[in-house]
Amino acid sequence: MKKSRIAYFLILWGSFIGTSGVQGQGENELWYKAPAKEWTEALPVGNGRMGAMVFGDPYMERIQFNEESVWGGSRMDNNNPKALEHLPEIRQALFRGEYTRAWKLSDQYLLGTPPRIRSYQTLGDVLIRYHRDAAPTDYRRSLKLDKGIVETVYKVEGVNFKQEVYASAPHNVIVIRLSADQAFGADVSLTREKDVDQYRHQDGTAWFEGQVRDEDSPLMGPGGRHMRFCSAIQVLACDGKVVSFADQGASGFRISEARQVTLVLTAATDYNFDQLDTDASIQPLEVCKAILGQVSGTSPEVLRDRHENDHRRLFDRVKFRMGSAERDRLPTDERLAAVKAGKQDNGLITLYFQYARYLLMASSRKPGRLPANLQGVWNDLYTAKWNSDFHTNINLQMNYWPAEVANLPETVEPLSGFLTRLTVPGGRTAKATYGTEGWTLHHLTDVFGRTGVADGVWGLSPMAGPWMTFPLFRHYEFTLDRSYLERTYPVMKGSVQFVLGFLVESPEGYLVTNPSHSPENAFFVPRTDKKEKTFLCYGATIDTQIIHGLFSNFIKAAAVLNQDAALVEKLKETLKRLPPMKVGANGTLQEWMHDYDEAEPGHRHISHLLGLYPLSLITKDTPVLFEAARKTIERRMAYSTRHVGWSSAWIINFYARLYDGEKAGDQVQKLLQQSTLGNLFNTIPPFQIDGNMGGAAGIAEMLLQSHNDQIHILPALPASWKDGSITGLKARGNYTVDLKWRNGILVSLSVHSPGSRVCRLRYGARVKEVRLKKGENSFSVKELGFIRPSGSSRP
Repeated sequence: MKKSRIAYFLILWGSFIGTSGVQGQGENELWYKAPAKEWTEALPVGNGRMGAMVFGDPYMERIQFNEESVWGGSRMDNNNPKALEHLPEIRQALFRGEYTRAWKLSDQYLLGTPPRIRSYQTLGDVLIRYHRDAAPTDYRRSLKLDKGIVETVYKVEGVNFKQEVYASAPHNVIVIRLSADQAFGADVSLTREKDVDQYRHQDGTAWFEGQVRDEDSPLMGPGGRHMRFCSAIQVLACDGKVVSFADQGASGFRISEARQVTLVLTAATDYNFDQLDTDASIQPLEVCKAILGQVSGTSPEVLRDRHENDHRRLFDRVKFRMGSAERDRLPTDERLAAVKAGKQDNGLITLYFQYARYLLMASSRKPGRLPANLQGVWNDLYTAKWNSDFHTNINLQMNYWPAEVANLPETVEPLSGFLTRLTVPGGRTAKATYGTEGWTLHHLTDVFGRTGVADGVWGLSPMAGPWMTFPLFRHYEFTLDRSYLERTYPVMKGSVQFVLGFLVESPEGYLVTNPSHSPENAFFVPRTDKKEKTFLCYGATIDTQIIHGLFSNFIKAAAVLNQDAALVEKLKETLKRLPPMKVGANGTLQEWMHDYDEAEPGHRHISHLLGLYPLSLITKDTPVLFEAARKTIERRMAYSTRHVGWSSAWIINFYARLYDGEKAGDQVQKLLQQSTLGNLFNTIPPFQIDGNMGGAAGIAEMLLQSHNDQIHILPALPASWKDGSITGLKARGNYTVDLKWRNGILVSLSVHSPGSRVCRLRYGARVKEVRLKKGENSFSVKELGFIRPSGSSRP
């Protein structure tokens, strides 16, 4: 430990005396002058199935890694068996305003049994102890977003060293490549702190095997030996000597007299993705050996080229430039520190946007089969905050907001597949808890398909299932992929069936959800002196908005597929009986059916503005609601100017939809200043990936919107984003849009269309209907009459 502390001091000192030779960063690169001291300073790689965090320590390197399916727990039905029997009693209590009684009944009869889930877990670490004592100079570690490679370079006594780490999707492995001008030595250890049954090595491969051991818990269910796992590492190439080893704490290799070493790492569990359960027929070690066998014999150069070509195929679709090349020469943490001190750095904004695209690619794509969780696919703990679960009352949805507009449609496939599989346990929940057809889930789930009410009654969100269908239809809207729509149509239909069975008539004569709540926000129970708070109600505004979104999407999908005409008519009649959105006495949009006083006026969830974004129920065409939405945000901000990462990101999108570029730009600054770590991870704290995704979606929404049959160009451009260009953004209808602006004014526009058709383009208050030809359509801004926007940034 003493040597390690001295090493860090020497590295940091070297960064001061040797920076003149340190190269600046490219426009798609994060870089630093020192190794990571904390996990949240390390740099991520991922291939959708596996993720790793690279510290860049030139003495004892740590590469912490994950595999997407490593979870504590086991499959179980957590639906409360007494729910359906007591549901009418709970509903009547809420209709009568007996909120305390409804809460007690729900806590006893609706809350899941058991109510909580276990956590997504770290899998292990690769530790590389270099055989050296001399201090490094000219140190630099970087993440090249466009290549998907974390690189660490430095010199030791004049000898150049380089370490490259990347996660290859084509080969399904994490690659670690070490090189130097002169021969070096290192010990490479593969290790995990708990639940390992054995460490082994054979024929140039080292591995560990184990099984997750969970303790009995009344909150999480029975313990025991659950998921089996394995991780294996292999020397793919080495021009020196390699000796394999295994002991009680690690397995690995002792490398000596080498100048070039390439290691490949993989992992597997006995989780069956189709069954949402562990499967004794799956042998994790055999899976790992099969993956490594497919890589064996591949040259390191071919491995790297295939990875980079595959990575660029997705990443290079969008080019975004806005900012000063002068700032690009500063390390990323220094640039962020300057922004936190009040500086404007537009280049850091473009980097943040592209970093979110990188993270989404790295945590949600083939060969992975699970969607990005609260931390993507990166977690160093055995019990993470909020279990690093799939949180479905905003967070999982937000993870996929940039997927379509940022031209990464492939990333939605793991989510689509997972939701399709969830309809089976979700169907049991719908039937057992609410007596309906179809399927639903509540505010969270895990890899075992837990869909009952979890954590507490405050997490009662029966409409989370319908909300989760939005990314499915959005994927069709952007891609026009009919075969995809056919595959996901049954998921949407099952959600529609649930809602139709769940709605009940309220005392006011509306069809409403009951029980209901506005995610995680409480209100004061009316007519009480104690200022008693509750979450439960009927007909929360977000529920009505979700139903409008679901039914509207399904009606459109049914028309495309020419199906379910009778069901469509029923939905249209049901929509007429839903309660309208209302404006409260304080001028804000009502969050609940009645004008209750919120317990936290500055609460981070602003769920009742779902109709503003991502839906488009609230627009300039609904002026009263549009203004009420603005006042809602202003009131929230007045009571809490520091929103956490994901909520701050949502506010960016809100202001973009309000066409308020200045306030949207201010929120981008606040997201960087208040909720961004040195490696650009979003933080609440702790690290949570949704803010990265939501922030990127908001930035895109400021530059391009496509809803209500219009493509809106630069709808919310702040004055501080004076000059810039972006190519490759997507609009609904499978349009690809390229933009360039100077002095805040559009100077060039291209729209790529998959076929000949009519398109409505909007810039400021001007709308132009144009006929597009198949391929690229480049327009003269003057020809379109878009010389400058009429009016302000609020058309």
